[in-house]
Amino acid sequence: MNLFKRYLGVRQQPEADLIAIASEGEGEPKGAFWRRFRKHKLAVAGLFVIGIMAVCAIFAPWIAPYHPSAITDSFGEGPTWSHLLGTDQVGRDVLSRIIFAARVSLSVGIGSVLISAIIGAVLGLISGYFGGWIDGVIMRITDMFMSFPYIMLILVVSSIVGPGLKNIILILGLLGWPGVARLVRGSVLSIKQTEYIKASVALGYKTPRILFNHILPNATAPLLIYATSGVAGAILDEAALSFLGLGVQPPTASWGNMLASAQSLTVLTDKPWLWVAPGVMIVLCVLSINFIGDALRDAMDPKNRK
Repeated sequence: MNLFKRYLGVRQQPEADLIAIASEGEGEPKGAFWRRFRKHKLAVAGLFVIGIMAVCAIFAPWIAPYHPSAITDSFGEGPTWSHLLGTDQVGRDVLSRIIFAARVSLSVGIGSVLISAIIGAVLGLISGYFGGWIDGVIMRITDMFMSFPYIMLILVVSSIVGPGLKNIILILGLLGWPGVARLVRGSVLSIKQTEYIKASVALGYKTPRILFNHILPNATAPLLIYATSGVAGAILDEAALSFLGLGVQPPTASWGNMLASAQSLTVLTDKPWLWVAPGVMIVLCVLSINFIGDALRDAMDPKNRK
């Protein structure tokens, strides 16, 4: 009888014990997480920078001194009190276009990562939990997507679908899920072997409840860290596509197409305000997001919890 009980394992435990085990894996208090996060001074500074950019993007119509497409009486002039970052060759205020361009970059970064995270998380959960032929089919599809050079695939699809903000978000989102799926699948393979997942199965919880209430919350740490790097990568991809003419098209302001309009040698040498400002914004945004990702990785590391 004792051997039989040991063979049954977790199913022989009282229901109260099973419920207690099934409730394991809950996160720690938020205060402890924030204490570890704020130890990274660069990450706190990056969070402040991203916060300012987000506020500027949301309230751009009230913050920007001019409409981004408004043509003033100054053409290609340097910084003045009327135009703090100067004007471009057409006479548009560079500062106003920089502020409105933050909307484009943050929309592309957050929107594309949100799409890829949803697709990748669902497929990774299903693949890792059920295994077998389901896992094989999903992983072979993932391998097929990952076998193509990423930037070349984006360029080909962008040239076929056409430029535009919505198209760029959809393209980056629909092509960025394989990495998320693999990451979530790896987490699920280890999480589903834990006692609280076995206890949830023993209690007869439905599969969706186990997947989304017990497994997914414990797989969000690596997913969140991956998402931060994904946002930075999507912003760089949008800037590159806009620079090549396959992204956001003028007159819509984008940091990438602002750089594209300033690529002539005359502008590079005589009118640095046209390319320094959008270039600095891209660098600041990407560095801030990467610093935040590094801090999240360390703050969520179980080894650093005390």
